[in-house]
Amino acid sequence: MYTFEKQDKKGILKVKVSKEEWDSAIERAYEKNKGKYNIQGFRKGKAPRRVIEQNYGDTVFFDEAFDEVISTEYSKFLAENTSIVPAGHPHVDMDKFTIESGLEATLKFDLMPEFTLPDLTKLAVKRGKAKVEDSQIERELEVTRNSHARYVQEDKTAEMGDFATIDFVGYLNGEKFEGGEAQDYRLELGSHTFIEGFEEGVVGMKKDEEKDINVTFPENYGAENLKGKPAVFKVTLKKVEKKVLPEIDDKFVADTTEFETVEEYKNSIRDNLLKVNEEKIERDYEVALLDAVADKSGIELTDSMIEHEVHHMVEDFEHRLSHQGMSLEGYLGYIGKTIEEFRAERKTDAEKNIKTRLVLQRLISQNKITISAEELDAKMAEYADKYQMNVDDFKKAMSPEDYAFFQNNAIMTKVLEFIKSKNENK
Repeated sequence: MYTFEKQDKKGILKVKVSKEEWDSAIERAYEKNKGKYNIQGFRKGKAPRRVIEQNYGDTVFFDEAFDEVISTEYSKFLAENTSIVPAGHPHVDMDKFTIESGLEATLKFDLMPEFTLPDLTKLAVKRGKAKVEDSQIERELEVTRNSHARYVQEDKTAEMGDFATIDFVGYLNGEKFEGGEAQDYRLELGSHTFIEGFEEGVVGMKKDEEKDINVTFPENYGAENLKGKPAVFKVTLKKVEKKVLPEIDDKFVADTTEFETVEEYKNSIRDNLLKVNEEKIERDYEVALLDAVADKSGIELTDSMIEHEVHHMVEDFEHRLSHQGMSLEGYLGYIGKTIEEFRAERKTDAEKNIKTRLVLQRLISQNKITISAEELDAKMAEYADKYQMNVDDFKKAMSPEDYAFFQNNAIMTKVLEFIKSKNENK
């Protein structure tokens, strides 16, 4: 038995379980779990319920029975009230329990926000135009030059832009500290690889010169014992190399690329950059369309929904950090933020994620957007060809997770194409 009311974007479900229903739930919990208990004088799984309760406490089967009856009543309520859509799992409080009358409990849960999709023909989102600036081409040429740079050892004082090979030992209050020592370390002066003041201190040194360089670690430094602390590095300069860049001319291009002239090479760079920029423009256009749909839908979220999304985002980030051998605590120490600051910074993205999911689900549902087996096969063939694989081998290489991800991407592509087809301000 239950009663329900809406209250400030939340659902309040009050459940009442009779004595008979409760007794049946306890008996089912006993039958399900009796094999877990060892009772002297009884074979495992054969001890009567009352004997187990005497040995392990009267409430030994209470949690299992409680979870079952609440889950049953909640499922029954949702099946009988299909217009009520929870936005997350309910919070359950037991209000009353007696052996004679059964139990009463309250379930509170966020309700899925009510909203109406906007007219997709009036989104007023324009697609940008891809272009390539000459400065972009010059930057790519500089990358090519640097990839073919020569390093010439010179007997001179170190300057910014040089590569200095050094030995160094760091001291804090006269004592060496962990991680502050290296030999034959090759440092590009001016790269800002080291803390402020270190590279500047190496400038002006000569080969085989020894020097003490005084620095102060920044307040947000990753190692707690070094934050804001003054330190001394004893440095020995062992070698100075000057970076020599080649000239970009027809000979260089012919020797290092598939092209014969600088002009041909520049045109190739322009074509590649244009393709990359066009892809970015299209991605930005799609994001802008989804943002417009979400913004114009007028979706209002509860704080608990946003907090729940932030929690999952932080958990996911922590999981990815663990694959890189780093903890969230260590990462936060490195960037100088507290967990509260880190979570607060993700609230805007969390809100956007939820709204985007909601409008996508509504678009798919209202417009009956599906992807057929034939369409999915065609997409797989397209990807298989991209990776120069036989389509059957491509399918076999996919895990169930890969397949679900691929399928979701295919649906997502179809939804975006649907929105684009409706948008008049392209």
